[in-house]
Amino acid sequence: MTKRNLPRVSLGARPGVKSDIAPKALERWSPDVRAAVEDSEATISVLDPIGADMWGDGVSAKRIAAALRYIGEQPVTVNINSPGGDYFEGLAIYNLLREHKAEVTVNVLGIAASAASVIAMAGDEVRIARAGFLMIHNTWILAAGDRHAMRDVADWLEPFDATAVEIYGARTGIDAGQIAEMLDRETWIGGQAAIDQGFADGLLPSDLVDRAGDDEPSASLRAERKFDLLARRAGLSNSASRSLLRELKSGKPGAADTEPPGAASLEGELSQLLAKAKTL
Repeated sequence: MTKRNLPRVSLGARPGVKSDIAPKALERWSPDVRAAVEDSEATISVLDPIGADMWGDGVSAKRIAAALRYIGEQPVTVNINSPGGDYFEGLAIYNLLREHKAEVTVNVLGIAASAASVIAMAGDEVRIARAGFLMIHNTWILAAGDRHAMRDVADWLEPFDATAVEIYGARTGIDAGQIAEMLDRETWIGGQAAIDQGFADGLLPSDLVDRAGDDEPSASLRAERKFDLLARRAGLSNSASRSLLRELKSGKPGAADTEPPGAASLEGELSQLLAKAKTL
């Protein structure tokens, strides 16, 4: 299909409400999955959570807009392996790709979950790895307040879920009621099933998908990114997260002779540090 038939969506984040990554998506996401060939000047990589993290990483609409301006009016390829994240940032990126004046090809290398699955819909052609997955669900957020505030937030969310139904429905031709049921139960759609149901147009050749090596720097970075995501979910500020991460890297307090932990230790001790965050 052409992306010209996809609906343009209205944006509208809300103070006191922020999107989050679904636990199962974070668990199933492998940050090592990437394209096997080097990116060209007309390739955009969406290989991180949607929305900026404490290190300035993450995929933002501002970054995608800058990349599209640099590419200009020529075909673009978008490689995706992301657990999702900020749904409203995802909608903004979807709009940017939908409005790109040249052809957009989307490659789902690993998973395109939640907000990332919305971005994946904004292609003239969508290809997915045989072992890849799309995950669709209702808008996933964190909010605080009393029961009246929660009812108000629930009402406010309904149009965004309806927008997701419209986007997936336009792509697949599936009945709106059926799409809504898929969102309600959080649906994971494998490579061939995504094609059969109309979410994707074809399988991605296996030689176009690669996995980064398990070297220590790469593994350490993966652990740090997981730490950031978990710390954000625990409600830590960026400064508190950085402080705890520095403590983890340098060894436990009072253990000056302890060697800095390796990547395995970094990931293994995350839960202990996050539990400690409640005292900060």
